[in-house]
Amino acid sequence: MRPETLALGWAVAATLVLQALTTAKCTSQTLHGKARVFKDLSAQELKAVHRFLWSQEELRLEPSRTPTVAKNSVFLIEMLLPKKQNILRFLNKGGRPPVREARAVIFFGAQEHPNVTEFAVGPLPWPYYMRELPPRPGHRTTWTSRPITWAESVLLGQTLQKTTKPLHQFFLNTTGFSFQDCDSRCLTFTDVAPRGLASGERRSWFILQRSVEGYFLHPTGLELLIDHRSTDPQDWKVEQVWYNGKLYQSPEELARKYEEGQVDVVVLEDLPPKGQGGESTQEPPLFSSYKPRGEFPTPTTVNGPRQVQPQGPRYKLEGNTVHYGGWSFSFRLRSSSGLQILNVHFNCEHIAYEVSVQEAVALYGGHTPAGMQTNYIDVGWGLGSVTHELAPGIDCPDTATFLDALHYYDADDPVRYPRALCVFEMPTGVPLRRHFNSNFSGGFNFYAGLPGQVLVLRTTSTVYNYDYIWDFIFYHNGVLEAKMHATGYIHATFYTPEGLHYGTRLHTHLLGNMHTHLVHYRIDLDVAGTKNSFQTLQMKLENITNPWSPRHHLVQSTLKQMSYHRERQAAFRFGQTLPKYLLFTSPKENRWHHKRSYRLQIHSMADQVLPLGWQQERAVTWARYPLAVTKYRESEVCSSSIYNQNDPWDPPVVFEEFLHNNENIENEDLVAWVTVGFLHIPHSEDIPNTSTPGNSVGFLLRPFNFFPEDPSLASKDTVIVWPRDSGPNYVQRWIPEEDGDCLMPDPFSYNGTYRPV
Repeated sequence: MRPETLALGWAVAATLVLQALTTAKCTSQTLHGKARVFKDLSAQELKAVHRFLWSQEELRLEPSRTPTVAKNSVFLIEMLLPKKQNILRFLNKGGRPPVREARAVIFFGAQEHPNVTEFAVGPLPWPYYMRELPPRPGHRTTWTSRPITWAESVLLGQTLQKTTKPLHQFFLNTTGFSFQDCDSRCLTFTDVAPRGLASGERRSWFILQRSVEGYFLHPTGLELLIDHRSTDPQDWKVEQVWYNGKLYQSPEELARKYEEGQVDVVVLEDLPPKGQGGESTQEPPLFSSYKPRGEFPTPTTVNGPRQVQPQGPRYKLEGNTVHYGGWSFSFRLRSSSGLQILNVHFNCEHIAYEVSVQEAVALYGGHTPAGMQTNYIDVGWGLGSVTHELAPGIDCPDTATFLDALHYYDADDPVRYPRALCVFEMPTGVPLRRHFNSNFSGGFNFYAGLPGQVLVLRTTSTVYNYDYIWDFIFYHNGVLEAKMHATGYIHATFYTPEGLHYGTRLHTHLLGNMHTHLVHYRIDLDVAGTKNSFQTLQMKLENITNPWSPRHHLVQSTLKQMSYHRERQAAFRFGQTLPKYLLFTSPKENRWHHKRSYRLQIHSMADQVLPLGWQQERAVTWARYPLAVTKYRESEVCSSSIYNQNDPWDPPVVFEEFLHNNENIENEDLVAWVTVGFLHIPHSEDIPNTSTPGNSVGFLLRPFNFFPEDPSLASKDTVIVWPRDSGPNYVQRWIPEEDGDCLMPDPFSYNGTYRPV
């Protein structure tokens, strides 16, 4: 054996030993249960908080499902995350874990001046104290800003039923459906928000629809405005009625004018009643139905490909912590706002403390009152709590690990949502890296490739008509991607010719209203530590004398680097040029003396939607910025709240205020706030549902001089093919091919030659 070969062998062996030791050390630090500090409350903990609150006689609590608004009831219980510094001290230095507490939201409606108050309850699992959680200084949480509850929704349905009695015959004649003694031909409704035109109001527009499959696409042409501010439903009243382009002062006025023949009536096409299980018996099916109709030129009458993993999953799931390749992270599913990943590491190095969904909004335009009033701010509708069951083979691969979620949201006990999340590894269908090294003589020197494999953490939020699919995607090269896919039914109103200024006609009496989806994310990056800075790189052109031909000029690209010192500098408005390379840098350097960094790469089609300072815009001031960078503050952990929807004029959380102090952001603990979204002009292919292709947005966090080389080199999935003069080419693998499994594809082979034919 040659000396250099022996030396190389020893070097490789030493490297492997060091890697093994590092991995063992890293694993031992992350597997001993510390991640429980991030875990959502268990059923036992939720019940313990419930019992403790009910034991406090001064609260005078009643069940949330009691059919009244004039009661004191618990609306929400969820885990209250401890302060970051306390968690990091525990994770890094050990000792006693931070006190575990719950956030409890109580609606106090059974008093002269109703209010909403939030409390911290602890310590868990055996609570014995509660303390009030005040809103941000200078703000208050108004009673009218509270989310709609199940009880209030039931009362509103009863109010609609009672107040529209004069329209019973009108409904039967124009729609074939009614609110009265309707059995299988009932009307239903969709209420929109904000609820009024100024702070302190609670006046909601209701779209009346026929209750059939996909009722969102079956408006009747009638909308009503109800004032339901009072805690006594007897005081609720219909203030206005809109029907087919005209306003009336009451249902009685519309009924009277209808009898007198003074109403421009639209008689809707007849629809069949619901069949058993809510299924229509109509053939062909309703246009709003999911039932297949039509034929492809190439029929798909057999099942499509399925994903398998014959040797089992390659990730490890321990409670709320996932280990996959170089990655480790914890997660939780907040009932208020949704999915959150925490304590994100790659190869034992800190990448981010938190990446989370903060808010999702849909801002509409329309010709009907409900269409023009709709600006949905979805945390106010329980964005994180509507995480309904995921279907194997459709929502997630059959091979996924499915996880239940517990929510205590507008309920009297914890509610288990089965299969609310899934974790799975999947092939991307495109290699992570590959190269064909040609010998330019009809053959090759080598072929090498690394198949694309990623880990996905997924959940969904079905906020009435719309379904949001939330993904966090982990790549073997240290890249983390966050992505939102939008699908579900569009929010639609009754077609009028004037409505074509605000959307698209999609059926005889249906207008798909144009709207903009925006999603806000919080990214608390800790790139190799909590002290980071923010820099950008851009390209600029230089025109220079060609050094090797002075008679000529040369135009070429050159780097322009910019550092940002204050928060205001790093708050980029829509319409302002956002540099392509957004870098969060550590003061540490790699071996080539570049600062170790992670790059934020945003994928979005969002733009400014509302004028600055315009009425409801105060609730979504984060939507002014595709990116804003701030210094970490415990008082700035959420950019929205469950109250911003119903009081957008005076919300308790105003993101713009996070920038008022214009703090230093050099070598500080930094947070990136990212807004992504897209304009949706509905089109006929949105019937019955909006499809996911083209309707996804998000961002990537990509290592930029963070590692000495591509960390995916540690993946043993690599395949290298070396040519041989005779016989089959040599295929070099680090993981043997499986054999003997009936689900296995054909054995791998590679020829590599290219010849004339």
